[in-house]
Amino acid sequence: MENDILEMESLSDAEEPEGDAHLEMIVEDVVYPEEFLPTYHSIQEGSTVTKVQLADFDGRPDSLFFNDGVRRIDFILVYDDEDKKDFDKRHTFARRKRRREYFEASLMKMGMELEATRSVVDDNLVFVKVHMPWDTLCTYAEVLHIKLPIQPNDLSSQRSRWQCLSFITKYFYPDEKVITKEAEFFTAPFEKDRLEYFYVKDKDVFFSSSMRNRMAYYILSRAPYEIRGSVKKFGIRKLLDSGVYKAAYPLHDCRFNVKSKEEGCPNERFRLYREWAHPRSFYKMQPLDLIRKYYGEKIGIYFAWLGFYTIMLALAAVVGLGCFIYGYKTQETSTWSKEVCHPEIGGKIVMCPQCDQECKYWRLNSTCEASKKLCIFDNFGTLVFAVFMSIWVTLFLEFWKRYQAELEYQWDTVEFLEQEEPPRPEYEAKCVYERKNPVTGVKEKVPYTACGRCVRVSIGIGTVLFWILLILASIVAITVYRLAAFFTFSARLRAQDLKELEPLKEYVTPQMATSVTASLISFVVIMILNMLYERVAIWITNFELPRTKTDYENSLTLKMFLFQFVNYYSSCFYIAFAKGKAVGYPGQPVYLLGKYRNEECDPGGCLIELTTQLSIIMGGKAIWNNIQEVLLPWGKNFIFRYCTRSASQKVIPRWEQDYQLQPVPKLGLFYEYLEMVIQFGFVTLFVASFPLAPVLALVNNLFEIRVDAWKITTQFRRIVPEKAQDIGAWQPILQGVAILAVATNAMIIAFTSDMIPRLVYYWSFSVYPYGDHDSQTMEGYIHSSLSIFNISDFSNYSRPLSTPYNITTCRYRDFRYPPGHPKEYEHNIYYWHVIAAKMAFIIVVEHIVYLTKFILSYVIPDIPYAVREQIKREKYLTQVILHETNLKLVTKRLKPPKDDAHKNFHGMLAKEDIELDLQS
Repeated sequence: MENDILEMESLSDAEEPEGDAHLEMIVEDVVYPEEFLPTYHSIQEGSTVTKVQLADFDGRPDSLFFNDGVRRIDFILVYDDEDKKDFDKRHTFARRKRRREYFEASLMKMGMELEATRSVVDDNLVFVKVHMPWDTLCTYAEVLHIKLPIQPNDLSSQRSRWQCLSFITKYFYPDEKVITKEAEFFTAPFEKDRLEYFYVKDKDVFFSSSMRNRMAYYILSRAPYEIRGSVKKFGIRKLLDSGVYKAAYPLHDCRFNVKSKEEGCPNERFRLYREWAHPRSFYKMQPLDLIRKYYGEKIGIYFAWLGFYTIMLALAAVVGLGCFIYGYKTQETSTWSKEVCHPEIGGKIVMCPQCDQECKYWRLNSTCEASKKLCIFDNFGTLVFAVFMSIWVTLFLEFWKRYQAELEYQWDTVEFLEQEEPPRPEYEAKCVYERKNPVTGVKEKVPYTACGRCVRVSIGIGTVLFWILLILASIVAITVYRLAAFFTFSARLRAQDLKELEPLKEYVTPQMATSVTASLISFVVIMILNMLYERVAIWITNFELPRTKTDYENSLTLKMFLFQFVNYYSSCFYIAFAKGKAVGYPGQPVYLLGKYRNEECDPGGCLIELTTQLSIIMGGKAIWNNIQEVLLPWGKNFIFRYCTRSASQKVIPRWEQDYQLQPVPKLGLFYEYLEMVIQFGFVTLFVASFPLAPVLALVNNLFEIRVDAWKITTQFRRIVPEKAQDIGAWQPILQGVAILAVATNAMIIAFTSDMIPRLVYYWSFSVYPYGDHDSQTMEGYIHSSLSIFNISDFSNYSRPLSTPYNITTCRYRDFRYPPGHPKEYEHNIYYWHVIAAKMAFIIVVEHIVYLTKFILSYVIPDIPYAVREQIKREKYLTQVILHETNLKLVTKRLKPPKDDAHKNFHGMLAKEDIELDLQS
């Protein structure tokens, strides 16, 4: 038996793009059984290939069939007709034509039927309609282990616990008259030889359109387009990259806003738009079963996860909003904010300059408004909310696992294992080494040895670490720029010779000028690194050669998330845990690189700066992403329609209407997941500083669901359906973020906010100035949190250029002994009490939260009991049905023939068949 093994070839053709995998096949050993992968050797080099004949458009704009009205269109290929062009590169176009004709002949040899129709808008375009006959569908359904119905589900469905509220909840679900509930079936992997035991009521609808599209793309990805001796090149992706075809896509079943007039059209796209993607349906639950049926399990599981995440955010948003309201109501009554704003307390405290020479002394009450704003976010309610969010994230992940298990059962992905997923063509193309499969014991081809795999993985890890270090280096460089720019702007804006800046001095402050320019530089650096790293990450993943598409996406996901994690969160980590932590004191400040004085926190403290940073990043990122997701595809489609407006009066067929839409991005849902996971990090990692983060995330997600639905339903061609069991590598990433969130929030409360110093002062050092010494108060906290510095101890390099004549000391934020003390300017006992309290707080809170998370994870099972029982029941019934099938086959073979002369002979044959069945 002759079969094909796939191998890669270096790019040797001038017209082929760089960086794309060049797929070839070398005829050697076994990959697939011959009946599953029809032979390619019937098409020889130089032989005449069967060409696809052009057929005229039949005038039916909504037709999903060939001109005969019988054969359904499963895929569309689009190309430019070279015969209609006057071109200089005759060799290039002739080669493309030869490859295309060979490829189409290969498709027909593999069981597909083709029909071509010229465009009604552009005579140069030709649309090739691809149809998979029944026998071909059955063959590849077995190859791909597609699960199909064997009998109706006889298990009684559980009644919802919210059934009593159905008169209210029905308005929040899709209209049952538009999206009806489909019958449930027990399913089993399809077997062509046992077709009569599957529930085939109508062959035309037995395989859904998404199944047909998936099988068609599987064949298109493996059909050869050129042969050179024993080497064959194959795959639609390479033909698209090299320009042989302009597009390849499955068809939408109708227009999104108009019902199809074709008889038997399911109009699933129209129904999805009306009850899901339309803006007026924003309050309704998502029709996940129809989404999965039309777009496949991979799209369905994404929207299921996004919807579940949004529902869980509603609870966090309510608690976070309550915490914010509590802080807002108590900001005026806070003792420390009163002391800061009091003219006799904060008004008489002179603070030391925050930079060398150019900065001035300032009064503490100048930070009155910042102190009040700080009290909104830095209060005891924030501590409660941080602990609540640590528990919330555990509940979210555990309940998502349960919900995901229900979807796995309903969508027949429970047994979607790695060996059922076919290898990627790029992986098959590199299989040149032999190894013994540890499971089956059969020799198989692999693309690399164990040593080679280690080398590939090591190179990948090294490259990722290099780029992460590059990001950190850019952050350090921008920090150095901020320090240098702050000093430079302070000097120049106060220079006497810059008379033209006098009108702007009131508005253009050094802090403002530094922040704006540093933000612009940071934005440019981030965009450049994002663009470069995306290419590098894809190249590394291609170099590693993952076996399946799921492995490929998981590997790319991990690389991109690590990069984005550092890219987006590094500034927040810097503000929360680095800025203002190592600044020394006015007489002996700490310098970066021996030249630049370390940056101190804003007068309102670092927590309010972290809150501001988070609100700007989350709000700005959400607004920009939603505008980009709406305007970019809509604008491109509008321009395309404007350029072809002369053909607006013509009747345009379904396949050409879809061609005018935007192509689906190669990475599919990758950026959608990445956007949501980055948001999840903002919601959980730094929520102790910004309790409104869940509220912003909830509002954004309510728009995100409908924007994504509108985008893929109305602006993009139909996505090739894919199988998926879960959200892939994003699940462990979410779990890792959840674990890290406990530590970051505890450290933010301990080291970034003033909560621990206040608690230490409240319980250890404060008493009423008059009366009962056993009673505590926060009065006097401001004085205790500010140390004293003698301005005569300034060094010549750091001494301010201008000093008021009536002051001899200034105050700064730290816990140090005053001048004149034997240990002057050293940390006092209060400082060490605070440090001990901070460490104790982190240890206690982390252990309590982690213990609670562990208990919740143990108590809440990943698979609901009802679902577990249904899975067992389905397996049992499937085994019974298959067992009965085997018994029927055996009984049929044992049935005595009419001719008694051959009775003994056929009995012996039947016995041999039974023995073979038992052995198999």
